[in-house]
Amino acid sequence: MQAQLDGGRLSWSEAGGQSENVLLLVHGFPFNSAMWAPQLEDPPPRWRVIAPDLRGFGASEPSSDPQTMDGYAEDLATLLKHLRVREAVLCGLSMGGYVIFAFLRRYLRMARGLVLCDTRAEADTPEARAGRKQMALSARQQGTFAVVEIMLPRLLAQRSMRTPVETRLRQIMEASPPESVVSALRAMATRPDSTPLLRHLGVLPTQIIVGADDALTPPGEARLLARAIPGSFLEVIPDAGHVPNLEQPRAFNTVLHRFLDGMLV
Repeated sequence: MQAQLDGGRLSWSEAGGQSENVLLLVHGFPFNSAMWAPQLEDPPPRWRVIAPDLRGFGASEPSSDPQTMDGYAEDLATLLKHLRVREAVLCGLSMGGYVIFAFLRRYLRMARGLVLCDTRAEADTPEARAGRKQMALSARQQGTFAVVEIMLPRLLAQRSMRTPVETRLRQIMEASPPESVVSALRAMATRPDSTPLLRHLGVLPTQIIVGADDALTPPGEARLLARAIPGSFLEVIPDAGHVPNLEQPRAFNTVLHRFLDGMLV
């Protein structure tokens, strides 16, 4: 589905019908909404699932302005308002989690609950910013393929390598335009520290999910989130890396559905 909204065309996928219970799936970097295929194919009962393409990814038009986490978050709020959704459970993986933190700083009242997957609240360290700068240079000079070659070995658990999961993830990543990759890298490198926000999120039911073999945001990062967000739940998915929703979709969906079932009234 597509709509012409402020800033240009935004695209999204939907599943589950027109329920008032809404789950918004926010993809990571450098992916698009296709990364949520296992969740769209098995939507939680009685929930409407919406998976947007962030600005410049998938079928969504890039922004003419320098991209920021606040900009991505503003697009999500605009899309929800366009769809007449007053509140949603926000589920974000990796960079999607960064976007959700930006969304919460502006639109906490629109959040019904949180699912934070393989992400962290801290801003980039100087070393991480330098790494993103080098990756952006590779994307400019060699295209998205170069970024895929850098990232892919660290995205998946060992048992997911050289499987259809790796093939599909590579296809999703290579579909991302280099200019959108560079813009997102800059946005991640300049994002603020969201740690002070966490203590205020106890008002929201929160599920934290992480792959046991995640090399980019290890389970220790998820435990920090769980300790900082009052009343949150933590689930570690075995035999999964940075994208457990793709690597172990059945286990991931079981956790997601159980959490959402508990929110139904």
